[in-house]
This record gives sequence, structure tokens and C-alpha cells, in this order.
Amino acid sequence: MTDVSTIKYRIEYRGVSKQFVNTQATGNDDDYIIAVKEVDLAVRDGEVVSLIGPSGCGKSTLLNMGAGLYLPSAGEVLVDQEKVDKPNAHVGFMLQKDLLLAWRTIIKNVEFGLEIQGVPAKIRHERSSELLEICRLSGFEEHYPHQLSGGMRQRAALARTLAADPKVLLMDEPFSALDAQTKMILQQDLAETVHSEKKTALFITHDLAESVALSDRVFVMSQRPGTIIEEINIDLPHRENPMARRHDLQKEVGEYVSRLMDLLHVGDLATEVEI
Repeated sequence: MTDVSTIKYRIEYRGVSKQFVNTQATGNDDDYIIAVKEVDLAVRDGEVVSLIGPSGCGKSTLLNMGAGLYLPSAGEVLVDQEKVDKPNAHVGFMLQKDLLLAWRTIIKNVEFGLEIQGVPAKIRHERSSELLEICRLSGFEEHYPHQLSGGMRQRAALARTLAADPKVLLMDEPFSALDAQTKMILQQDLAETVHSEKKTALFITHDLAESVALSDRVFVMSQRPGTIIEEINIDLPHRENPMARRHDLQKEVGEYVSRLMDLLHVGDLATEVEI
């Protein structure tokens, strides 16, 4: 068993490639679609790292491999220095949709993973209540998902993800469906919670300002087959307080966003669409 207290990297992708069978193949050497190719990426203990890139470049595929839902076609993924070949308790996965169970109360939704693991009822209730307080949902424990706003449901989903105490959080655009104001509030909640709970996170987003506000580093991916084309260190304070980053460091945040736009050729794509 690996001693996780000595681990430098919580999650690593080493030379990872992934291809899928092309169901629309015509027989002209197009039997497979290469989603990602030779990706090397490592996230240190306690870091928040964002992954950005064009739609369809394989970002979600990387997260799915990190969660053990897909196996790489080449290379390997490691969590806590152990090869990932199936879902494991070290990883928590949070998606765009909250996926709360409609027939369970909010606290019972948060308890769900612990219940599956066989954690005694008293312990899972205490842990879930604590997380709901951290996620500012005290007083809504006995409500059902349909009684909560979208932002509150995502807070509940975050509490559920944290309940099993994963070492690594994989987050696939968890705030993309929210309005701008709610998104900023949830970003703040996430940053504060990840910091206080001492978690490591790999975060997919299409929102460039969000990636700068929340992250220690940002990895930029190419068009498919996706590979890493740039790694950017976000050398700004207040990672645990993205509102302070946005408010107090607007110039610096804007410079990072401009750099990301250049790497992604956003201006060129906008010109093509206009034409």
C-alpha cells in the first residue's frame, strides 16, 4: 500500500493516448478516432489545475480515464502512484449535471456514496451534515432536489462528491449551466472548500477567466487529437478567493486571459465565423 502522506503528485498522465472505434468508418483508414495523443500531465498534492481547449479535443476523455471509466489505449494514468484500471475511492467526479436522486432528500443524496461503502448511519449523517454546512446548505437537509435552485443543487453535488473524502476531485464544467452571478458564487464556494478540505482538483472549463481565477496552473490542449500545447503557471495570490483575484487583480487576470485566447486562436475563429 502506498503511503499517501509522501506523495508529490496526486494524479499523473504518462504518455496517455486514447482511441475509439469509429462507428462511421468508410474503410479509408478511418477505423479509429484518436481522441487524445501522448498526453503528459501531473497535478501536485493540493493543487487546482484547469484544463482548457477546443470542444472535442479530449478533455472529458482524460477525466474519464482519471476516474477509471476508460482505460488508455497507450500510456498510463496514476492516482497516488497507483495505476488506474478501474474506479477507485481516491477520486471524486463532479459533472455538469448534479445527478441528484429525485426521490432522496438532500442529506440522503450526500450520504449516498457513504451508504454504498457501508459507513454506519450515525457517521455518514454527521459527515453529511458537516459538509452541507460548509457548502452553505444548512436548513435544507430534508428538502428534495426539485425544491432547490440550480446553484443550490450544485452545492449539494459538491458536498456529495466530498463526502467520501476523495484525494482528487475531477470536475467537468460543473458550473457551465449556471447564470453568471450564480457561477461566480459557486466558484467562490468551490475554491474555499477545496482549500479548507485540502483537496487536489483537475478542472475542465471553457471559461478562460474561470480557469485563471480558480487555478494554480492551466494546461492548454490542441484540436483533436488532443495533446498539451502549453502549461501556464498562474502566478497570482488568492487562489482560495477567486472574487479577490477578479476584483483586485483585474489587469493581471486579463493578461492571462488574453494569452489563453491567443493560444486557442479565439480571435481567428471569431473572424472565420463572421466571414
